[in-house]
Amino acid sequence: MSVRIEDYALIGDCETAALVGRDGSIDWLCWPAFDSDACFAAILGTDRNGRWLIAPSDSVTSTSRHYLGNTLILETRFETESGTVALVDFMPPRGKASDIVRLVRGVSGTVKMRMELVIRFGFGADIPWVRRTEDGALFAICGQDMTVLRTPVETQGKDLTTVAEFEVKAGVTVPFVLTYGPSHLPPPEPINPEIALQETETFWKGWCSQCTRDGDYHDLIVRSLITLKALTFDPTGGIVAAPTTSLPEKLGGTRNWDYRFCWLRDATFTLLALMNSGYTEEALAWHNWLLRAAAGSPSHMQIMYGIWGQRRLLEWEAGWLDGYEGAKPVRVGNAAHAQLQLDVYGELIDAFHQSRMAKLKLDEESWALECAVINHLAEVWDQPDHGIWERRGQPRHYVFSKVMTWVAFDRGIKSAETFGFKAPLLHWRALREAIHRDVCNKGFDTAENAFVESYGSKLLDASVLLLPAVGFLPPSDPRVCGTIAAVEKCLMRDGFVLRHDPREVSDEKQPIEGAFLACTLWLADACVLSGDLDKAQVLFDRVAGLANDVGLLAEEYDPGARRQTGNFPQALTHIALINTAHNLSAARQESEKPAVQRSQ
Repeated sequence: MSVRIEDYALIGDCETAALVGRDGSIDWLCWPAFDSDACFAAILGTDRNGRWLIAPSDSVTSTSRHYLGNTLILETRFETESGTVALVDFMPPRGKASDIVRLVRGVSGTVKMRMELVIRFGFGADIPWVRRTEDGALFAICGQDMTVLRTPVETQGKDLTTVAEFEVKAGVTVPFVLTYGPSHLPPPEPINPEIALQETETFWKGWCSQCTRDGDYHDLIVRSLITLKALTFDPTGGIVAAPTTSLPEKLGGTRNWDYRFCWLRDATFTLLALMNSGYTEEALAWHNWLLRAAAGSPSHMQIMYGIWGQRRLLEWEAGWLDGYEGAKPVRVGNAAHAQLQLDVYGELIDAFHQSRMAKLKLDEESWALECAVINHLAEVWDQPDHGIWERRGQPRHYVFSKVMTWVAFDRGIKSAETFGFKAPLLHWRALREAIHRDVCNKGFDTAENAFVESYGSKLLDASVLLLPAVGFLPPSDPRVCGTIAAVEKCLMRDGFVLRHDPREVSDEKQPIEGAFLACTLWLADACVLSGDLDKAQVLFDRVAGLANDVGLLAEEYDPGARRQTGNFPQALTHIALINTAHNLSAARQESEKPAVQRSQ
């Protein structure tokens, strides 16, 4: 059986990230960037598809792990009958090259260790040519890719694997450093592992010290912020939804998607999480990434882009990989990038408006782009689309999509009024009112007493929980109260919110997917806005309690299997956790901000 998703921890250098199992194996790494081909892909296949294991040779009696303070430096402690050893894993902030440092520290006794390095470029398919240099470094080259392993431990090749056996005594540290570089350039220079450890610790502690939130949920917020920072591609400010692809939404199912890209739907959530935590520099970098990515004809605006702003994210299948616990196919790229999703227009305009309200210094061209986007939306808002959940069937008139077109006009109007921008306000106001009437007339089902998934449907959709948060209707409106009650009745499973209505008839034979964790937190936010803080607290604590031993959360949770599912760690889940923590804290202190800031 594969390592459970929640049994992985994250290390990274703010340009890519790796997953380290509780067993001491790095089973996932895309090098040199988040969207590069994987060179360790064991999580989606077998050990033969690439991994790097360092662990005791003898039986392990107990294992524990933690991050060293407010850092992304992971320590895994193995206890054996002969002694205890600590494995310290980290990736220094990117310099001229990208490094993984693994320090094996003897804690007590003497422990026999083994190392197995299986490098497979091309998502586990390509075997590199390996050679050793005069100074003992081990080079692996395949096409454009090169890695260099440096360690004082004697290694040897066996069955296309680099292996080593060694002992660690108490007080002794044995280093391993694996470095990536383009194969056409000279080998990357070696680094000092201990100095790299100090510099990495200084970097993360310095970054975390900028957090302005204290008191309630401080540790939880900081760990989620570190995760968000680790998922940020530093050169551009783009934030990937997750560092992985094809971890299944259903265990054994086919809903396996590539999340190593940047989604516009997360724009405002992300900005609020960063700005309300004191990270204006990161918020501005994210805003600027949005501006560059969306630049061009509004009719060609996409729902997601690559970390550099790339637009063609062509989807293909890695047929040689068996998938996580047999969940196939393994997909690379994401065909949903070509879908029409009207909600992203609202997200973009709302993100720009919230940035101005927070007094971020925006590019002078921002307003011109916003006007072009809103004017295009005036022509297409009444079209069907594929919705926030990227349905791959026929387009529909999704309620949340229509609501977010209303948000686009509403925020455009507010920005023009607040900051004195020129705009066709009479036209925009008329469209704002028309969309509002359309949604209330066609998107609200009187029999269900709730806003539904799409016009004419009887099914529910968890995205409608966001209606009061975005200001479409006040939380006290009977239609909002009815919608919340209907969601709790029909979309709740074991205390968690499903994003899709389980009453939906589906051709898929697998059971329905797990609960979408961000949706449970959206329900908590709706409860905060309606004044039911006790219910909101229960929902928040329920999600926070699912975080693994190092504070990480996936996209979904399967209550039946009691396991995390979906890509991991998931940015949207951690963003929602940060925002709900802020909302609860502000509400307990009887402060209006931040819970209502998006709706004002």
